Amino acid sequence: MLRGHNLTGYTESAKGDTFLQAFSPVTQTNLPENFTVATNEEIDTAVAKAAVAFNLYKMLPAETKAVFLETIAEEIMALGDALIQRAMLETGLPEPRLTGERGRTTGQLKLFADLLREGSWIEAVIDEALPDRKPLPRSDLRKMLVPIGPVAVFGASNFPFAFSTAGGDTASALAAGNTVIVKAHPSHLGTNELVATAILNAAKKCNMPDGVFSFIIGDGEVTGIQLVKHPGIKAIGFTGSYKAGMAIYKAATNERETPIPVYAEMSSINPVLLLPNKLKQDSEKIATQISGSVTLGAGQFCTNPGLLFLVEDASSEIFIQQLTEKLAAVPAAIMLNQNICNNYYKSIQITAQQQGITSLFAGNNAANELKASPALMQVSAADFIANPQLQSEMFGPATLIVKCNGEADLLNAIQSLHGQLTGTIIADAADIKNFSECIDLLTSKVGRVVYNGVPTGVEVCHAMAHGGPFPATTDARSTSVGADAIKRFARPLCLQDCPQEFLPDALKDGNPLNIMRKVNGSYTRAVAGEE
Repeated sequence: MLRGHNLTGYTESAKGDTFLQAFSPVTQTNLPENFTVATNEEIDTAVAKAAVAFNLYKMLPAETKAVFLETIAEEIMALGDALIQRAMLETGLPEPRLTGERGRTTGQLKLFADLLREGSWIEAVIDEALPDRKPLPRSDLRKMLVPIGPVAVFGASNFPFAFSTAGGDTASALAAGNTVIVKAHPSHLGTNELVATAILNAAKKCNMPDGVFSFIIGDGEVTGIQLVKHPGIKAIGFTGSYKAGMAIYKAATNERETPIPVYAEMSSINPVLLLPNKLKQDSEKIATQISGSVTLGAGQFCTNPGLLFLVEDASSEIFIQQLTEKLAAVPAAIMLNQNICNNYYKSIQITAQQQGITSLFAGNNAANELKASPALMQVSAADFIANPQLQSEMFGPATLIVKCNGEADLLNAIQSLHGQLTGTIIADAADIKNFSECIDLLTSKVGRVVYNGVPTGVEVCHAMAHGGPFPATTDARSTSVGADAIKRFARPLCLQDCPQEFLPDALKDGNPLNIMRKVNGSYTRAVAGEE
């Protein structure tokens, strides 16, 4: 049974007199449970516990933390069908999608467990002393990544498991040795409570310190900002809208005595280059592929292809007609919540009113059913370049075609792009050679380049980069998906002339952890001084 309480470490707490209720897009009613908004005192308690627990948790062996992460995955699976059914009710997402996302979430936890056991993620570097170097000797210098402290994580609306309570931000922060406080997304409060309880059950089973994880209820504008500004919080993980992300970023950097890093994934329209040779050969197949990606999950993916660049010719006109027909055949689909649905139709209306926009297809407005109908518009490259408003995200099953009059026009349009999570190249070998300058320019604008596929799948693995230049994220050097996500919540620490017996195992000459290290400029697993 859902309690609707905050979880400050192992303690349930409901001291406030303000409540939230989750809204179901399926029933279009508020769900019955009341969730108590955290008070300032409860936020302080959660952060204080996280600070104390951090000093204990960061010292635990990698194997202990790895087992903890794996136990979280087991406890999530132990929730069984109740978790899937609650998430379906709160998000309107179908059961197969949520079952797959649950698997991705547990898979992330296991990936980080494996990463901890292998150990080389800490980037140990040893430069041995050179006492006889002239004109000055060199000290013994050793460096590694260490955890940074309590991390506040904000759950996302469109991925109630994988980017939420036990999602990538939480998993990577815990893996790096930090404690975590999650601010639940108000759209799926019950789902978040179930997963938070699973995390704390795992923490108890693994004898983790009280405060290694906490769960806070509230809205973003008040509760969330209080958490961001709290001096005990040392970093932020966020996935959501540009407006909310920038509010958090500004609060963390401008409204605190000590600024902290914010890893916010925000707005992206994920441009696709539809190059002429490939389009001429496979226009029907490409139209099917693009239509499926645009409308997948009612278009509520951060990698939804919201911008299609093509060079005007006979083949491009055939493609446009095919894409229009395929989008028109897709029925309206339920959206995650009222705000997202209303904002989707508002964004379509605003875009359609811009200079030079032609509407090719717009389904019936189904906002009264909380459903999104696909929409397709087009504009010339010149009008696109002249109007930054056309780079605003239409979060839903809508996309905009930008028609370019040759390669130079395409190059100028790409040059005007803001930072993006992904860029997609639909091309054959000749296209890649002929438009190499355009592809190179697009590469400078995005975090991931996709060739002859769609951007809406994000694999959880070591090579994945899910980030990009601003405004896609607040830090283009980081990724929120994949093994390297752990590095967001760690910092480099250098030890100079530290006695061997006081060095962390990762930096000792004998390399007891048998990890890959850089010793005197070369990567090796060998004992220092013997390679």
